[in-house]
Amino acid sequence: MSDLRSEPTSAAMSHHQAHAHSNGSASASSSSDTTPAPAPHPSHKTHINNTHNDINIHDEKRDGLPGADQAAALDPAKETRTADGKRVLSEDDAEEALSFGLPEWRKWMILVIVLFIQTSMNSNASMYGFAVDALADKYDVTPETARLGQMAFLVAYAFGCELWAPWSEEIGRWPTQQASLFLVNIWQISSALSPTFGGVLVSRILGGLSTSGGSVTLGVIADMYRPEDTGFQYAVAFVILSSVGGSPAGAVIGGFVGQYRSVEWIFWTLLIMGGIVQVTHFFLVPETNPFILLDREAKKRRKNGQEEVYGPNEVKEKRFSLKETGKIWWRPYFMLLTEPIVIWLSLLSGFSDMLVFVFLEAFTPIFEQYGFETHQIGLAFMGTIAAYIIAYFTFLPVIWHHNKTRKIDPDRLSPESRLWWLLWLAPLLPIGLFGFAWTSFGPDRSHWIAPIIFAAVIGIANYGVYKSSIDYMLAAYGPFGASATGGNDFARDFLAGIAALYAHPFYETVGPREYHLVYPSTILACMGVVFIIPIYVFYWKGPQIRLRSKFAQELERSRQERLSRKRRRTSSVAAAAAGGEPSVQKAQHVEDV
Repeated sequence: MSDLRSEPTSAAMSHHQAHAHSNGSASASSSSDTTPAPAPHPSHKTHINNTHNDINIHDEKRDGLPGADQAAALDPAKETRTADGKRVLSEDDAEEALSFGLPEWRKWMILVIVLFIQTSMNSNASMYGFAVDALADKYDVTPETARLGQMAFLVAYAFGCELWAPWSEEIGRWPTQQASLFLVNIWQISSALSPTFGGVLVSRILGGLSTSGGSVTLGVIADMYRPEDTGFQYAVAFVILSSVGGSPAGAVIGGFVGQYRSVEWIFWTLLIMGGIVQVTHFFLVPETNPFILLDREAKKRRKNGQEEVYGPNEVKEKRFSLKETGKIWWRPYFMLLTEPIVIWLSLLSGFSDMLVFVFLEAFTPIFEQYGFETHQIGLAFMGTIAAYIIAYFTFLPVIWHHNKTRKIDPDRLSPESRLWWLLWLAPLLPIGLFGFAWTSFGPDRSHWIAPIIFAAVIGIANYGVYKSSIDYMLAAYGPFGASATGGNDFARDFLAGIAALYAHPFYETVGPREYHLVYPSTILACMGVVFIIPIYVFYWKGPQIRLRSKFAQELERSRQERLSRKRRRTSSVAAAAAGGEPSVQKAQHVEDV
């Protein structure tokens, strides 16, 4: 099967359309492709929302959105002036002031810090699993009640990522991330010192809501790389590794803390981890949001005498509109409820991610059969971490091949090409689950390494599902990609939170005693077979499905605008080279090559 699914008429996004947030989700489209759709009806008005850099489309009659001036500021094709004569600083005017120009070593230093931030935040959920029994004893509650703290954090986390995203666009990545890290650390203190379990539960809810997660950290990628940059895809793959790897890393640490320290030390350890990454972020990570950097550059230039120059945020009439913020917060859920591609890939991604939290419950009874202690059960998650790293490296040649193809023709690859490697990795999900199920009998029938190996097989599939689904939705939905991936991340965290409640009774009560560790995973494996089917449907039928999307007309408008600019540029280049008038025929040929 070739991964070069040709779609010559697909469109490349400009940066001002691509720059947006994601919860793992990424902030800009990694693709230069969208599927053509019928041209919009002339009576339909189109507005770009640049507070969040998605095009708002809720129904056919849309209200105007504030912030169009911000989009224009990042459009290198034209200079923008306000009605009172202020010149809005554009990307081309201040290239040296933006994060695109950072040296590559500095970009990767920032990405490594992002990895540690994601690991710290995602450890909040998995480490808590090793505190459940101790919390139940301390506060005289049932283990089922104690598990509410894990569920509450994950469900609140699902909403928290979306709540933080608009503010990272308005006030900047750096202060938003600092505020998030600070608040999460505060709630660790209240969790450790709470005299009642109710206090712990409230602290966990507030901690989840305070966690900005991928909506901000992945947004940094869009600040440092343009979608067409060769480094963009590598950065996305790396940060997704940090998103999926945080939970098993927390489980490894939590196993030791849970066995050798009191329950309060679960929260103190999380506080130490959060404090270290906050201090590191404070000193080593600069502001990367281009809107904020353009505002700063404009202020410097006014001090140097260029009094007419202003930044994009400085000319906005309303910086913080509750109506606009509400639209931004609602859009990911709207797409999750109405778009078939978003629905199915989010369900698959959520199903895959929840298995980590199912294993937090399943690993204990399975490996206790082999005499494992608590810290050894935590170490069993090392296999999953190794699997994520292996999966990450398997994507690198695919990314290299796609980058090479786009250098030849930016419009050659369709969004469905992003699913090609997943076609091979997705079957590992049910295969791993079946293998994990039927090697769970204990030392009489299998070695302890067998379930760890099959859990690693599931981990490879999990990374592949998250990486490819995020990548595909960004490519398929173009400027709507941030909202599409926001729905995906919401599903992952929400379903993982629900899994924290049912996983324990699931592995205790399903099936006869001899098979009570086998049947639950077998049921999940059968579900996995069903969940991976849409991947193959979208790979082969994705263009037709996207044509029926409510968002397709807006994507077609963006495509036509991009092609028009491209024709003008190539025509000008041809004319300059020939020393004569622009040749439309030459320009069209250059575009089609």
